[in-house]
Amino acid sequence: MPHLDSQQALKQDGAIFRPIMKPTRGYAAIVCALLAVIAWAAYAYWWQLRRGLGMTGLNRPVYWGIYITNFVFFVGVSHAGTLISAILRLCRAEWRRSITRMAEVITVLVLFFGVGNVLLDLGRPDRAFFVITHAHFTSPLLWDVSSISVYLIGSVIYLFLPLIPDLAILRDVATGWRKRVYRLMALGFTGTEQQWHRIEKAISVMAVIIIPIAVTVHTVVSWVFAMTITPMWHSTIFGPYFVVGAIFSGIGALITAMVILRKVYHLEDYLRPIHFNNLGILLLVMCMLWLYFTFAEYLTTWYGHEPIEMTVFYAKIRGPYAPYFWTMFVTCFIIPFSILCNSRTRTITGTFIASLSVNIGMWLERFTIVVPSLSNPRLPVEFHMYHPSWVEWSLMAGCFAAFILLYTLFTKLFPMVSIWEIREGREVAVTETVERIKTYLPMEPKGEVAK
Repeated sequence: MPHLDSQQALKQDGAIFRPIMKPTRGYAAIVCALLAVIAWAAYAYWWQLRRGLGMTGLNRPVYWGIYITNFVFFVGVSHAGTLISAILRLCRAEWRRSITRMAEVITVLVLFFGVGNVLLDLGRPDRAFFVITHAHFTSPLLWDVSSISVYLIGSVIYLFLPLIPDLAILRDVATGWRKRVYRLMALGFTGTEQQWHRIEKAISVMAVIIIPIAVTVHTVVSWVFAMTITPMWHSTIFGPYFVVGAIFSGIGALITAMVILRKVYHLEDYLRPIHFNNLGILLLVMCMLWLYFTFAEYLTTWYGHEPIEMTVFYAKIRGPYAPYFWTMFVTCFIIPFSILCNSRTRTITGTFIASLSVNIGMWLERFTIVVPSLSNPRLPVEFHMYHPSWVEWSLMAGCFAAFILLYTLFTKLFPMVSIWEIREGREVAVTETVERIKTYLPMEPKGEVAK
């Protein structure tokens, strides 16, 4: 177990403490700019509440638009912390130590905005409580509420447990109100052997629990679509398709955050090219899986040639939504695959470009799932093209600004690199790795070597 020596940690890993202890140049300006965007979004929401959903681009039959697109996108991005951090932790991948907390924070924060976008889509947001007070267990919406609630609680616990030893270190070096906050949150942790044993056991248990919960969440989100008979939604492939897309976008979001934090907070010693190379390989694997599921989805639709589904199919391929579809294909596959399949371009800059491309493409993928199918319902109604209004774009900008603001505030209060895990890696990881290798590789035979 690493020794809980706060002064030594401060001296040895000062770069991790620096964003918390010292003001960052331009920090106030960034916060003010984000607050301005959020204030404009708040005004747009007030405008929508006063005048109704008619202020949006929603119409008959397109009752879902950008808001539900954002909901699916944010819930998907939340997989950055669970299916990446938890799996790497269980596999005991040593290179994970610098990146797990960055991923786990993304998970917790984006879930609030995923749920928030559902509330934005309601003309009467107070009626959201009816899902609970008038629950109907045959409704996929209730499954959604239940799974996301469990996921949020589990993710908060999974973020907080590894944070406790770092809070104890900050408690011993901080002053003023920060010291009081850290003392309260550290829960009396002093670094005894019994406390370390309990912390590590609890983290391992949560890592095992959170993985199936995360898979369940995005599967249930897909069922909100697949349990209807809307063209190109009623598909058994939607469950794994959404989970793969969630992991894909989650890795992209994590790489984007890592590059920005590395540059702004000078964490070059902790976020090294090997981290981006390994995550780039994971992103490449998910890129190929995404292509496979996308191809399977559209191939079965085309081969079945059901007339109403083909209307949606052609609306995406060569119709009014073709620009969105083909931009999605380029940004989700062509650009990231071209960069990541070559080790010479799988650099920090290359993976950053690929991750930005994936983030854009996966948002467009959600949009092309939601809107074209609703624009071409099975009932014989007049076609209406969906065009988001300034209200929807403003609220979308406000959601992203609020997420960035909360993420930024977190970096000024808590270390974004796990201090105790880094110290543990230095002190015991080499010995543990050697011992683990001995369990699955044949060692040199004792005595005389057989000829």
